[in-house]
Amino acid sequence: MHGIAASQPYVIALFLLWAGLMKLLSRRMRAQAGQTALARLTGPARAVPVLWLVGLAELAVAAALLLPPAHALEGAAAALLAAGFLAYLTYAYVAAPTSSCGCLGTHSRPVDVRAFARAGLLLAAGLVATGAGPHAPLPALVVLEVAALLALSAELDRHWLTPLRRLLVRVRRPLAVPPLRDVPLQISLHLLHRSPAFCSASARLTSDIRETWDEDGVRFVVYGADRRSAVFAIPLSGDDPTAVRVALA
Repeated sequence: MHGIAASQPYVIALFLLWAGLMKLLSRRMRAQAGQTALARLTGPARAVPVLWLVGLAELAVAAALLLPPAHALEGAAAALLAAGFLAYLTYAYVAAPTSSCGCLGTHSRPVDVRAFARAGLLLAAGLVATGAGPHAPLPALVVLEVAALLALSAELDRHWLTPLRRLLVRVRRPLAVPPLRDVPLQISLHLLHRSPAFCSASARLTSDIRETWDEDGVRFVVYGADRRSAVFAIPLSGDDPTAVRVALA
């Protein structure tokens, strides 16, 4: 338990360092501050100064967490900061549901469940950090929690989630043409009914479909035609109605 508590200051500090440096150094983030929920809360003219103040507070808490010795006061400050984040997210969700929170980056995605989960995780880490003492942290736990915080950050989706989704699309190929044997009969009939071959023979047809089979990339559909049979050859690939052929046998 002591190792878990001792790990939390490092988790929170790494995250707050990123958040604070983004607020102080990112020109794009400052340029878009007037379009975030923060502008709705403070007014567009005060959005950037408030952004700087929050960034400075985050860096101050991060420095306090990293500098020994560890005290419960630093963990309490981190928990208080996370509670403020949760309150701000709640305000943004209610008062500006279409605006981004402007917390960590320049994306335009509105506040969602991931933002609340991230702030909740930081709050829990801050509360646990109040029990930190002169104990060694658990590096694996620090890496795991930081990875969880990054995964919950929509600001980073373009770096890992979007490429992952593109990779899955390429692998799964959801819009790929299905194998020829899996082409539904209804698709072949739609092509058949638009074909000149069907129009020329439709007056002679005296029954519904009697038989179908696939062979060498072609679907054969048999109708009754007076005392004979009309056999239509429909390509399984392509959508050109003029490629349909008919034979009376």
